[in-house]
Amino acid sequence: MESHLIFKQSREGRRGITIPTNKYYKKNINEIIPNKFLRKSDSNLPEVGEQDAVRHFINLSTLNYHIDKNIYPLGSCTMKYNPKINEVVANFSGFTELHPLQSEETTQGALQIIYELGEMLRSITGFDDITMQPVAGAHGEYAGLLLIRAYHKLHGNARKYIIIPDSAHGTNPATCIMAGYQTIEIKSDENGIVNIDKLKEIIDEDVAGMMITNPNTLGLFESNIKEIADLLHSKGALLYMDGANLNALLGIVKPGIAGVDILHFNLHKTFATPHGGGGPGGGAIAVNSLLSDFLPIPYISKIGDRYQMRYDKKNSIGNIHSFYGNFLVMVKAYTYLKMIGEENLEKISRNAIINANYIKERLKKYYHLKYDKNCMHEVILDGTLQKNRYGVRTLDIAKRLLDYGFHAPTIYFPLIVSEALMIEPTETEDKDTIDKFCDIMIMIAKEAEENPELLKSAPHNTPVRRLNDALAVKKLNISFEE
Repeated sequence: MESHLIFKQSREGRRGITIPTNKYYKKNINEIIPNKFLRKSDSNLPEVGEQDAVRHFINLSTLNYHIDKNIYPLGSCTMKYNPKINEVVANFSGFTELHPLQSEETTQGALQIIYELGEMLRSITGFDDITMQPVAGAHGEYAGLLLIRAYHKLHGNARKYIIIPDSAHGTNPATCIMAGYQTIEIKSDENGIVNIDKLKEIIDEDVAGMMITNPNTLGLFESNIKEIADLLHSKGALLYMDGANLNALLGIVKPGIAGVDILHFNLHKTFATPHGGGGPGGGAIAVNSLLSDFLPIPYISKIGDRYQMRYDKKNSIGNIHSFYGNFLVMVKAYTYLKMIGEENLEKISRNAIINANYIKERLKKYYHLKYDKNCMHEVILDGTLQKNRYGVRTLDIAKRLLDYGFHAPTIYFPLIVSEALMIEPTETEDKDTIDKFCDIMIMIAKEAEENPELLKSAPHNTPVRRLNDALAVKKLNISFEE
């Protein structure tokens, strides 16, 4: 059978619209898709009614896991509920039909939203200036380190090193290398925070800055943040803060006042825009006045009642993204903040902290807790008890959770906690849902004791059973063959 795309024969539609014929596509298909990828036989697609088609795709969608289905306790990811009003507003035609090459006179509303969102983020965190251009957290990290490099270069010393805690996100050292720096790892102390004495030994005039996450990936607040900033500044170095865990600080701590020089935001974590699937995201960075002139261009300023793009930062690192970032992501974050109100942000963080500590208290009798102290937005338990006593790994616990209809937490991270289970409920989960999650985690701990093989062979109720992860890494095969 000759390869072709399947369309009905040309006919006049109800409104006189001609539907393309097979002949047209046969003529052009080989110019579009290489022959080796084309079907060699009829696909025999069924002819079904609309109701059956809808049911088919609804049934497929239920096989997927998403925040609208159940709790998504991925630690460090802040998988909170995304209010549907965000999507409604982002789909207004006045936003979706904009073109980035339109004149400023016709895009005043969009420029106003970007500007006002930036002003709200600055106010929330205590910084002097901001750019909304970066389109992901890692992109914001990279831009932030470029600011550090430009700052030191202007002052005649490019410097070589960035200090990174051993509890850092994996993107931090990767970003350092991309920005041309070498990394120095600093160990956490017995309390799970940066070891100040070690930091004093490391800092010298070759250190350009430090990247720190606060709260850190252990879910603990870096209480020495002001002292860390002062130590760095005494040597002319700068402090960069990874804002991945900002959901624990809203309305409580302003990093800009605590001595942080640069902070990136994750609009897709903290400010309730969709998260996952590879994007789009938002990684705005805020800075103190020392770095304002190095920010990317263009930037948006307000003159009177008008908004305009400006390019007059003489030490700017330049444009770091086409046009001005992911605009519709900004619309969603703007909607969220307007709906919540800056005066109510503290409730978000306090509820997130309460939820995480509630989980810690319920589960610490059944799973090992390396740092038994009040946590922030997430708690780090681990499966070392199950591994040492019953041969059950954290991976087995995670797989068994799938059988009960729950997504697993982040596992094996941070790397400094063996068999880590990193759980972040966020503020949007109610007590009933959290109790159900904890009940299942307790049940799984008992199953590990009474029937460890049940966990080692899990999941049992999912459409796809356990895969051989090691073999998949070595012999990945994602090709399709008829």
